[in-house]
This record gives sequence, structure tokens and C-alpha cells, in this order.
Amino acid sequence: MITDGGLRQIDKLIINSHNLSLPNPPYLTFLLFPLKLMSIPLILASASPARKKLLQMVGIDPIVRVSNFDESTINADDTLHLVQTLAQCKAQTIAPQFDTGLILGCDSVLEVAGEVYGKPKDKSEAIDRWQKMRGQVGVLYTGHALIDRVNNQTLTRCGITKVHFANISDETIIAYVDTEEPLKCAGCFALEGKGGLFVERLEGCHSNVIGLSLPLFRQMLTDFGYQITDFW
Repeated sequence: MITDGGLRQIDKLIINSHNLSLPNPPYLTFLLFPLKLMSIPLILASASPARKKLLQMVGIDPIVRVSNFDESTINADDTLHLVQTLAQCKAQTIAPQFDTGLILGCDSVLEVAGEVYGKPKDKSEAIDRWQKMRGQVGVLYTGHALIDRVNNQTLTRCGITKVHFANISDETIIAYVDTEEPLKCAGCFALEGKGGLFVERLEGCHSNVIGLSLPLFRQMLTDFGYQITDFW
């Protein structure tokens, strides 16, 4: 047990190190140097390393829980509704595992000339897609779903970015697909990887193409009554 005298000695050490006068009574020291509260947990319902890295870049270290939701069970009339529904289903799948915190689900697809591209099933499909994509303008849709477990509320939004692809040769397409990077990505390219070499310009949010629109995510937190700094 620390006596009042012991507290005074601890206070002196703290106060002297900051060149401040000693408060009276001694417990006021803790008012001068308040403890930082624990941040609110953010659970990312995605296996995407790119999404996790984006969050870490802005100071958020998410808990990762992969939903393993079967995307083939969802049909939608339009691309925007499709990605928002998939994002929400991914978040809802893991929601029962948590009593608190916010759960973030995302889903991205690329639309080119009326065709919707998720991840290719093999190299042959990736090559075929790139031969259709080159020199074209695609639209990258990323659905975002945020579930607040404390208040039992859900928000869904969609980020939309136009992607202008370079008109690359068959040889370049084959060489790129042989790296296997396109096999891991919606739309057969990774903007943050080698695929960024074949994108001439973007119209819209850069991070949305990587898989998570940071400005949209921040706005969704605000709509729930949170600040991005609550998660640092």
C-alpha cells in the first residue's frame, strides 16, 4: 500500500520532470496527465492484405476476421447494389462473434463495357479480360458496410472510381498475368502493385481502387457519431 507520503514522492518525480508546480492534494496529478482510453476495436471482415494495410497507414490496426461468405448466392440488378449487398453480407456473417466494436465489410468489382469482373478463376481468364480491358475506361465499385455492434446499426455505401487503362501489348499482358498478381485482385489488377504501371489515370478516389475508400470510411464513421481518432 502506498501512503500519502509515497504518493507525494511519486508526484514530485512526475512534476519535476515537466517543470511544473506540485498540485495539492496529490491525486490531482492524474488530472494533469490523464490516461489515454482504450481505442474502439475495428473488425475487418476481409482477407485482403491491401485493405488491412490501408487502415494501418492511417493509424488503425484492425482485428481481421475472414467471413468466407459464399458470394455466388447473391444476385443483384445493378453493380452498385451488388457490391453493397456483398459487403453487408460479409460484415453480418462475422457480427455474432463480437459484442462491441465496429465491423467493416467491403467488396470490389470492375465494370468494363457492361461486363462485371471480380477475381479471375485462372490465367486464361485473366488474359482474356486484359485483352478486353486494355485501352478502355473501367469503373471500379467498392461496396462498404459498417456495423456498430453496440447500437446495432448498419450503414452501407459505395465508392466509384473511373480507371483509364493503358493500351498494352499481348506480350505485356501475358508477362503480367504470369506474375499471378492479377489472379488475386478484383478486376485483374493491383493498383498498388505491378498493375499500377498499366493505369494511365484515375477519376475519383485512389484508395477506393485498392479496396477501401478512406474518405468514404471516415464519413461513415462520422455518420455513426465517431471520429477517426477514436480508433487510434
